Amino acid sequence: MKKEFNIVLVGGGSTWTPGLLKALCKLKSRLPLKKLVMFDINEERQKVIGEFAKVLFSESYPELEFTYTTDKATAFRDMDFIFCQMRTGGFAMREKDEKIPLSLGAIGQETCGAGGFAYGMRSIGDMIDLVEQVRQYSPDAWILNYTNPAAIVADALNKRFPDEKRLLNICDQPVNLLRSYGRLLGKDPSTFDPVYFGLNHFGWFTHLYDEHGQDLAPVLKSFIAENGFKPVDAEQRDKSWLETYAAVADMLRDFPDYLPNTYLQYYLYPEYKLSKLNSHYTRANEVMDGREKRVFDECRQAVAEGTTRNVHVVHNDAHGDMIVELAESIAFNLKKKFIVMVPNQGLVENLDDDVMVEVTAEIGCHGPRPYGVGKIPVFYKGLIEQQFAYERLTVEAWFEGSYTKALQALTLNRTIVDAKKARRILDALITENKAWWPELH
Repeated sequence: MKKEFNIVLVGGGSTWTPGLLKALCKLKSRLPLKKLVMFDINEERQKVIGEFAKVLFSESYPELEFTYTTDKATAFRDMDFIFCQMRTGGFAMREKDEKIPLSLGAIGQETCGAGGFAYGMRSIGDMIDLVEQVRQYSPDAWILNYTNPAAIVADALNKRFPDEKRLLNICDQPVNLLRSYGRLLGKDPSTFDPVYFGLNHFGWFTHLYDEHGQDLAPVLKSFIAENGFKPVDAEQRDKSWLETYAAVADMLRDFPDYLPNTYLQYYLYPEYKLSKLNSHYTRANEVMDGREKRVFDECRQAVAEGTTRNVHVVHNDAHGDMIVELAESIAFNLKKKFIVMVPNQGLVENLDDDVMVEVTAEIGCHGPRPYGVGKIPVFYKGLIEQQFAYERLTVEAWFEGSYTKALQALTLNRTIVDAKKARRILDALITENKAWWPELH
């Protein structure tokens, strides 16, 4: 009989939580659980998801010991894995992250540009507190972190906890892309062997080998050039996400070397993307009016009916499946391949060792064993170094309380560039984030 594990899910009130709960049910024979705890600081929000979870588990996982709580000791004591997906400031602050830059002539986006900077400055402190709390109650637990903006969070946690060996920063967007590639090619994406390099939300697939060793990247490039690109779950996606995926064809036409992460469009085409964004109705509004409403309404429906059979609350299988499969690979030393964030240490030969790169790695009981990619061309090296400088300066601005470094970070970001614009944006963001940011001098 396989060992059973205890897991806490931080951010239990997230719209992504039902999908993760379903993944735990679907994969329970591969990662058996003894206990699952959901934790959130927002009791009212989490209760909706928590009551849905009780119905789901009564049908699909009756043997599971389940609870949800706002108490840290209850959540973190004697855990094997911590799945973390917190959003400091919630959707209300995400909306401001997007609308403030737009009102001042720059891209407003959740993780890119000034919006990502604001979100990162809020997330760092909460993530540091989380790691410290987990280590107080569960010294040996694995912390698998989905919290955005993942690049800034990963660099900050590496700075604060340089000797931490059981903390992995991950993102599901590379997996989303792999699943979409599989759909385009009519192949099972789990058989792909990807070669990937970059930063989080700022990377490229150089090769995509199938089970026979054939590189499918050239085939994909040709297909996308002729037919465009859609996500694997296009029918579930909002209009803005379909536009995001469609931009891959433009990026490949201009820069055909590698298959790009979708987020690169904000950095490669900032003026064009700015012209297409609505400063009065942003992605945050789209999520609140769409996925947010759907998920919570369907959770309430399931509770009212006493069954989950009539609802469909999963709006991205990859998000839940990936983190469960990652935990499984650690728990049973499977050494499966995932794309994760790790200190460079020569993986990309012509980048500094302390850059938090995103690359393919084997994951086992001792953590990641990443694959190097050698030297990268000047264009990609230049893009990455500029982006990482922005991320590192953001982290240093938080730790040092430095206004100057915050201004330097925003000035370096390709979605802003102009220092006077950066100062106006920074001052406006400071005003709105006083409850979460350290004071900048």
